[in-house]
Amino acid sequence: MTTFAQLHLAEPIQRALADEGYVTPTPIQAGAIPHLLEGRDLLGLAQTGTGKTAAFALPILHRLLTDRKPAPAKGARALVLAPTRELAAQIDDSFKAYAKHMRLSHAVIFGGVGQGRQVEAMRRGVDVLVAAPGRLLDLMGQGHIDLSQLEVLVLDEADRMLDMGFVRDIRRIVAQLPRERQTLLFSATMPKSIEELAHSLLRDPATVEVTPPSSTVDRIRQAVMFVEAENKKAATLLLVDNPKVVRAVVFTLMKHEANKVAEFLNKNGIPSEAIHGNKSQGARERAMNGFRAGSVKVLVATDIAARGIDVDDVSHVFNYDLPNVPESYVHRIGRTARAGREGWAVSLCDPEQRAWLRDIEKTIGKSVAVVTDHPYHSEAAQNSTMRPPVLGGGGGRGRGGPPRNGGGGGPRGPRPGGGHSGGRGRQGGGPRRAA
Repeated sequence: MTTFAQLHLAEPIQRALADEGYVTPTPIQAGAIPHLLEGRDLLGLAQTGTGKTAAFALPILHRLLTDRKPAPAKGARALVLAPTRELAAQIDDSFKAYAKHMRLSHAVIFGGVGQGRQVEAMRRGVDVLVAAPGRLLDLMGQGHIDLSQLEVLVLDEADRMLDMGFVRDIRRIVAQLPRERQTLLFSATMPKSIEELAHSLLRDPATVEVTPPSSTVDRIRQAVMFVEAENKKAATLLLVDNPKVVRAVVFTLMKHEANKVAEFLNKNGIPSEAIHGNKSQGARERAMNGFRAGSVKVLVATDIAARGIDVDDVSHVFNYDLPNVPESYVHRIGRTARAGREGWAVSLCDPEQRAWLRDIEKTIGKSVAVVTDHPYHSEAAQNSTMRPPVLGGGGGRGRGGPPRNGGGGGPRGPRPGGGHSGGRGRQGGGPRRAA
C-alpha cells in the first residue's frame, strides 16, 4: 500500500497532510502524483469525490517549494480552471489547507461578484490562481491579468466545462499561455470532445484512469420510479420524508422548477434550499453552509450549480428530472457514495423523459432497477415511446397531494435508503484520505 510518506513530497506538505490525518492516498493521487512530480503532462480520468484536487494540488505546491521564485506581476505560476465558482472556491480552500506550513500567495476568480478585489489580488501576481474561464478571460482582456509566464495549467472537470460551453474561452486562454508548460486535464468522462481537447493541449501525457469513463460508482444503488409529470412533487416528498435520508440533492433541469420544488418541500416540513445560476453568490453560500451543517436537509439544484456540491455525507440523490445528456447522470449520482460510503440514486421518469432513461442505461451499461410499489406508479410512463422534449423537460407542474410516510412507508423492493447507516460522521476509525 502506498502512503503519502512514500511519495517524497516536501516536508511542509507532509506536515500539513499529517495535521489533517491523511495517510493513504486515493488511487488517483497514488497514480498521478509521481508523474506530476516528474513534470509530465497528465490526463486523469476520475469522478468527483476520488481525491482529484489533492492529486494536482500537492505536486504544484511541491514544485513551488523546491523551485522558489517570485510570482510574475499580474500573473501566476500555476492556473487551475474550474467550471463553477463553488468548485473554484473549494479548490482554493484545499490549496490553503495543504499549504498551511508554507508561504503561498493565491487568488480565486469567478463571476457574480465585483471584480475590484480580484484585480487587486492579481496586481502583484500570485503563486496559484484558481479561476472560472469567463471572468478570467474578461480580466485578461482588460489587461489586469498576464499569464505569459505560467508554469502549470490544470483543467479540472473538463467535460463539464465543455458541456457548459466554455471550450472557446478555454482555447482563447490557452492561446495566451507559454508553450513550455506542464498541462493537466481531469475529466470524469471521455467523450470525443475531451479526446480532441486533450490531444491539442497535452504533450506525451501520462494517463491515470481510476474508473472507466461514463461508469457509475459501484457503491451507489440505483432505482427508477415511473410517474406522471404532475405527480413528481408528491413523489419527491414521499422519497425525502424518510429518516434514512440524511442529506439529499434533488436535480431539476430548469431553474424555475428548482425553486418550485424547494418551496413545495419547505411547505411540507422538509428544510430545503434551491441553488442555481440565478441565485446570488451569497445565497448559494448560505444554502451550502446550511446543507453542510444539517439545517438544510435537501438541496434542489440544476446541473451547473451542483458541480460545486462537495459534501461527503450526501446519502441520497434524487433525479426529479432525468438529464438529457447521459454523462450528466454519472456526474449527478456521484454526489453520493463518497468517502467510502454507500449511497442511493433514485430517478423519477415521466413519459416525455423515457427515451433519456434508455440512453442513460446504454451509457452505464446496465438497466436501472424499477420500483413499482408506490402510489404514483405509471404504466404509461414505463411503456412510453414519446420523443423527449428538445429543451428542458419534465413537468412537476401539478401540485399533487403530499403523501406522508407512515410506519415503513415508501417504495418497497429496492427501498431507497434501506441499509444506509444514516450516520453523519466518517465511517470507521481509520485514517482519512485527502479530498
